[in-house]
Amino acid sequence: MLNKDRHKQFIGLMTERGWDALLFYGDNWRKDHFRCLVNVNFSGPQAVALLLRTGEVCAIVTDPWDLEPVAAAVNGKVSLVLHLADGFGALLANEKAAVVAINGMEQMEARFVQVVRDALETEPVSATLDIEEIRRIKTPDEINWIRKAADLADRGYEQFVRVCEPGMTEYELVAEVEAFVKAHGAEDNFMLVASGGTEVTGMKPPTARKFQVGDSVTTELTPQINGYYAQICRTLVIGEPSEKQLQAHAIFSEAQRAAQDLLRPGVDISDVARVQNDVFRKHGYGEYTGPQYTRVRGHNLGLYPDELPHVLESVHYVVKPEMVVIAHPNTYLPLSGYMVFGDTLLVTDSGCVSLSKTEKKLFQS
Repeated sequence: MLNKDRHKQFIGLMTERGWDALLFYGDNWRKDHFRCLVNVNFSGPQAVALLLRTGEVCAIVTDPWDLEPVAAAVNGKVSLVLHLADGFGALLANEKAAVVAINGMEQMEARFVQVVRDALETEPVSATLDIEEIRRIKTPDEINWIRKAADLADRGYEQFVRVCEPGMTEYELVAEVEAFVKAHGAEDNFMLVASGGTEVTGMKPPTARKFQVGDSVTTELTPQINGYYAQICRTLVIGEPSEKQLQAHAIFSEAQRAAQDLLRPGVDISDVARVQNDVFRKHGYGEYTGPQYTRVRGHNLGLYPDELPHVLESVHYVVKPEMVVIAHPNTYLPLSGYMVFGDTLLVTDSGCVSLSKTEKKLFQS
């Protein structure tokens, strides 16, 4: 479908910036640069849409299966090319010497940028940061889809807890959960996992390691509904948790709660990271808040599972209503090894609400 709210916003951006046309480039790694305007889960290696100031949208697809759904979405001209470079000339034939901006320009191969440059006979400009800023504030329809994804993440984690048992391998567990969320409507699911004790320093794709009694089993579970992702992070222990595992989890829970209590419009995102890190510092684990042990304290969610801004003390960005953020103090502690704990949070006018309904506890299997 065409995102009508974004369509209006992007035309307004073009007028403000003095752009004659706006190109949306997507590939199989970053479909979101295309889908923020034309929300079709294309199957080809690339897809491109061109938005004109008149509001007209035309597109190029690189797989025959994409012709019909993209044409239905844009209600305009859609061309099929087997090699993307072959399609830019016709798409931009009427835009010579025009000011054309590209959303996803940094993602494009250099040869594609050069083909666009040659077709325009002028230098294209990047629209990625401007559009990224617009995308941070979710529309009502987008929030609805993220709510559905968050509900599926909750149900997916229920399945995770239900099937996890000693002797099962990591990849068997992930396969069970992947099958469940996709059977219940997920387009995709970004999922990391880890298992073990104090030797575990982070999450990764699943391995053949078998779960043992006493293991912590962590996951970052991120299903996608109609293009939009929601994420939940939880930790499970095989058997009875040890005192150190319980102690560690209490610190993670306190840190996540501090972030959720603070998150509201007007807050600097760096402070959302700081209050989480301050909990670890208070308990004597401040050294484990740096990049050696943890990547981020959260991030935006939407059409991409790791949208900016990242929640870090070094990142300054004023939080706005209708942003969707996951706050997750995921890190290594010598008490327990790597643990995770996080919910998808919708920023409201007065604070935030959790779209994740999974119980905030250390789970057992």
